[in-house]
Amino acid sequence: MDIALSILALLGFLALTAGTALFVAAEFSLTALERSTVDSHARDGDRRARQVQHAHRTLSFQLSGAQLGITITTLITGYLSEPVLARFITPVLSAIGFSESAAAATSLVIALVLATSFSMVFGELVPKNLAIAHPLPTARATAGMQAAFSLIFKWAINGLNGTANWLVRRLGIEPAEELRSARSPQELGSLVRTSAQRGAIDKGTALLVNRSLRFGERTAEELMTPRVKIETLSTTDTVADLIDTASRTGFSRFPVVDGDLDDAVGIVHIKHAFAVPAHRRRTARLNSLAQKVPVVPSSLDGDALMERIRSDGMQVAFVVDEYGGTAGMVTMEDLIEEIVGDVRDEHDESEIDVQRVGDGWSCSGLLRVDEVSDTTGYTAPEGEYETLGGLVLTELGRIPDEGDEVELPLPEGAHDPGGRWVATVTHMDGRRIDRVLLTPKPDETGDTDTEEDDDE
Repeated sequence: MDIALSILALLGFLALTAGTALFVAAEFSLTALERSTVDSHARDGDRRARQVQHAHRTLSFQLSGAQLGITITTLITGYLSEPVLARFITPVLSAIGFSESAAAATSLVIALVLATSFSMVFGELVPKNLAIAHPLPTARATAGMQAAFSLIFKWAINGLNGTANWLVRRLGIEPAEELRSARSPQELGSLVRTSAQRGAIDKGTALLVNRSLRFGERTAEELMTPRVKIETLSTTDTVADLIDTASRTGFSRFPVVDGDLDDAVGIVHIKHAFAVPAHRRRTARLNSLAQKVPVVPSSLDGDALMERIRSDGMQVAFVVDEYGGTAGMVTMEDLIEEIVGDVRDEHDESEIDVQRVGDGWSCSGLLRVDEVSDTTGYTAPEGEYETLGGLVLTELGRIPDEGDEVELPLPEGAHDPGGRWVATVTHMDGRRIDRVLLTPKPDETGDTDTEEDDDE
C-alpha cells in the first residue's frame, strides 16, 4: 500500500511540475508576442488564435492567473515530493551506515534539492526558453488551458489583481491591461540598427529607415541651405540675368531681393523665363515674376516643414531666425537628401561634402556635427555650434587661416588617446570655413583609431 501511494505521489509530482511548466510557458509566450502578430494571426479565424488574442488583450489578468497557477502547483509539488523522495532515499542512506536520525534529516535535504532542481529545470527554465524562442506556437498550445484555469479562479485572480493595481496606483502609476505595442522613433531606430547588425535587413535599407525616423527630429535650421551659400537676384535684374545666373550656377530657383536677403520679395524659377518672349527678356524685370513663398521659423521640425513645402507650388521656403532675419532657404531637394542621402545631377558642383583622403576625410565646413559622426567616426561633444566649421571656430577662438590646425575635443567621459582627431582648415571662403581635413591622431604606438561608417 505504501509503495502504491508513493508511486501515485511521484506521478502527482510529475503532473504538478507539468502544470507549473504550462503556466510558465503561457506567461512568457504572452509577454513575448507583439500585438500586430497576434491580431494578424487572429484574422485567419482559428479558434485558438482568437483565444490567444483574447488572452493578449487581457494580459494583466492572464499573467495574474499564471502567477497564481505557478504558486499553487509549486506549493503542492513541494508538499508531495519532499517526503516521498525522502522515503526512497532514507533506506539507501541507512544501508551505507547513516544512523536513523541522520538518514532522515539528510534524506529530506537531498529530497528538497532534487525536487527543487527538477521543478526549476523542467517546470520553469525549459518552458520559459521554449516560449521565448517560439512564442506564438507556445501561446496557441497553452491559451485554452490557461483560459480555463483563469475562469475557474476568476474571483481569486480579480482580488489579487485588484490589490496589486491599487498599490501601483498609490505609487502614481496607472496599471496597463495589455503591453504597449507602439514604439518611439528612438526605439524603432534601435530595432533597425540591431536588425542590420544581425543581418535581418541589409545596411542600405537600415540606413534609409534610420534617416527617415530621425527626419522628424531635425529642424528647419539644420535642413536649410545657409544664407552664405544662397545666390540671389535683385528686383532690378532682368530675365536675361536670370538665365545667365542659372547657366553659371546650375541652380533653378533664386530669391529676388530688394537690397539683401532679409528683404526678399519672393522666389523666381528658371521656368518663368520661358514665359517671357525672347525679345523682352533683356528688359523684363524680375520683381514682376517673383512669387511669394512660405516663411518658416528656424525651429520648425522636419515633418511640419515637409508639409509646408509640399503645399507650396514653388517647393521652397525661407527660414528666419528668432530675430526675424533670413537664416537660409530650404527646398524639397534638401529634405529628400536628408532621407536618401546626397542627390546629384550634372549641374551640381563636383566637390562633395565628404571625401576620403588618405587616412582622413576632407569635409565641408557646413557639414552638421551629427553628419560628421555618421560619415567619419569622429563624435563631437555638445556645444554652441551646429556645423564642423562652427566647432573649429569654437576651438580656435578666431577666424582661421588656411593651414591652421586644431585638436578637436572628445565627448565628455572619453579618454582614449587613439580617439583624438586633428582638424586642418584647407580652404576658406572669405571668413567662412569652406573645407576641413579631419585626421585621426596617431597614438603613442603610431596606430590610428578610425571607424568606417555605414553611410559611406
